[in-house]
Amino acid sequence: MGSRPHVLLSVAVSLDGYIDDDSPERLLLSNAADFARVDRLRAASDAVLVGSNTLTADNPRLLVNDPALRAERLASGRPEHPLKVSLTSRDRLDPGLRFWHTGGRKVVYTTDAARPELSRTLKDHADVVATGPGVDLGALLDDLGARGVRRLMVEGGGTVHTLFLAEGLADEIHMAVAPLLVGHRSAPRFLNPAEFPGGPGRRLRLLDTTTLGDVVVLRYAAKESLA
Repeated sequence: MGSRPHVLLSVAVSLDGYIDDDSPERLLLSNAADFARVDRLRAASDAVLVGSNTLTADNPRLLVNDPALRAERLASGRPEHPLKVSLTSRDRLDPGLRFWHTGGRKVVYTTDAARPELSRTLKDHADVVATGPGVDLGALLDDLGARGVRRLMVEGGGTVHTLFLAEGLADEIHMAVAPLLVGHRSAPRFLNPAEFPGGPGRRLRLLDTTTLGDVVVLRYAAKESLA
């Protein structure tokens, strides 16, 4: 079995910590320069992961968009796009979503109970892997490591980011902060309430900051804290 991949959480937030508003349309928090940065992160990753709620709500493709970056991946012997990953405890995911019909290989991690139905509906689109009675992130990372994944980029949503951080399984956080105030009570946030390692007394180590127009990108070491 291979070692677990390096896990990078990537998120764009408003100044008040939201990742979207409560309208039917997706709120674009990033600018063109930040979208290009995210594309480079995807191109440098072996796999990209998004939760089933985000998969259903946003219908993303999760592809490397820049042709030059795809060409670099191919030239280095890697597939044109990273492995696409999702996770769910539900036994139904829409097989018509763009996620399944673009890019290369896909894998879905789920529960023992949900696997039979997901395998039936997604048999032509993805490997379906059961991790036990619940979705076990440790087992997920072990399986990805065995598949040769060394760098995993997690792109949301809030429930998934919360799980990785609460279980101490994220190595880095890349947070793009946009100069917007959302303020909608029902809008989703970057993180949900949880018991995080170290609690509120733990200060993560800031690795660097980057300014991209009106967006500031903060990069933290998620497993390291200031003394």
